[in-house]
Amino acid sequence: MSDNARTAAVVLAAGKGTRFRSDLAKVLHRAAGRTLVGHVLEALRPLGLGQVVVVVGHQAEDVTASVQASDLPGLTTVVQEEQHGTGHAVQVAMPALADDVDRVLVLPGDTPLLTAPTLERLLAAAQGSTAAMLTARLEDPTGYGRVLRDADGNVTGIVEQRDATDAQRAIDEINAGMYVVARDHLVAALGQLDTDNDQGELYLTDVVGILAGKGEPVAAFVTSEDEVAGVNDRRQLADAAAVLRRRHLDHLMTEVGVSVADPATTHLDVDVEVGRDAVLLPGTILESGTRIGERAVVGPNSHLTACQVGNDATVHSTRATEAVIGEHASVGPFTHLRPGTRLGVKSKAGAFVETKNAQIGDGSKVPHLAYLGDATVGEQVNIACGVITVNYDGFTKSHTTIEDGAFVGCDTMLVAPVTVGSGAFVAAGSTLTDDVPADALAIARARQVNKEGWAAERRRQHGR
Repeated sequence: MSDNARTAAVVLAAGKGTRFRSDLAKVLHRAAGRTLVGHVLEALRPLGLGQVVVVVGHQAEDVTASVQASDLPGLTTVVQEEQHGTGHAVQVAMPALADDVDRVLVLPGDTPLLTAPTLERLLAAAQGSTAAMLTARLEDPTGYGRVLRDADGNVTGIVEQRDATDAQRAIDEINAGMYVVARDHLVAALGQLDTDNDQGELYLTDVVGILAGKGEPVAAFVTSEDEVAGVNDRRQLADAAAVLRRRHLDHLMTEVGVSVADPATTHLDVDVEVGRDAVLLPGTILESGTRIGERAVVGPNSHLTACQVGNDATVHSTRATEAVIGEHASVGPFTHLRPGTRLGVKSKAGAFVETKNAQIGDGSKVPHLAYLGDATVGEQVNIACGVITVNYDGFTKSHTTIEDGAFVGCDTMLVAPVTVGSGAFVAAGSTLTDDVPADALAIARARQVNKEGWAAERRRQHGR
């Protein structure tokens, strides 16, 4: 069994996050498409740990549901009914550890910028030591606990900002709140914690001083500031999201081969996939669950959520949600693809077209100013300007079917349920309430009547 398999992570996610001024638990706030605690769990995923215990408290049911949705192997949750500090949270977690766990990795649940390689290095730093901790050096360490060292550079303890002297506050090395500790030593140190501090809480940070005071070696691994930054308010949330997006864009540009015209105005969630030689134009927003194919062009000003875009497709100035856009398809500008939309290969949904629960077949075109809802459109169909599927009667929604090769003329109302047969033509201005047979011409409009002189007489009556 590997060392990591005998290591358990304890993730502290019980706090409320009062500085967010929110009804939502802090760790459930999202940055670049993923919750704060979700980012921490994803950093743990590649490590192959034997167990992950998440300590929940505030909004425990919601936090538990969120972390369990990650499907992280070995994950379990424990409830910290009353929050009495980080040391107390770890005390609550310890009984949940499996018998074969011999060291514990403790992490806060609000550090979304943490990466797996940094955690691997922290675990490596713990080899040969009773404990290891992650630190960073900041130009402005205000708010963070300071790392105390002796004259030889050995870690002797951590002091929180509120408990620090002026000299200690001048230290620029801060505690990141991430530790690896041998299980037996952690249990013993947790039993010695007390509340003799400004907050009257059990500080996990005191574990370091207790171990060092017994002569136990405590290693410190110094990492970059952006790895360990916590998120305590909405400004920091926005800053973290910006870093996450930039990291993802850098990966796509340098490792995948994606062209991003303006990274500053291109917002991608961290799980968005983009294929080689795709182009992302300014104003593009790609949200969680979206996949963009190779050589596709998305943007400018397109906002896609949980969509699939095929190879060589173009999506211009479009809002789309849970839609599938086929290869070589063309969408936009000013198009709204609602959930359930599926556009076939070489299909088109053009300017001011809206679709919902609509399947549009290969080579079919809806060029402009149309609404297709609850509809199935076959292959090589032409839907002209102003066509509307009348799918809702105020109580139920009904389906429209337009079969292969049909032509539906401008300003046509298709009152569902109705079927237009293959190869049929529907004359412009029609309102269809009956099915149209294959290869037929349907004309469903009132006969035109011209009343000679009527307009002139009307003007005379009104003195014009």
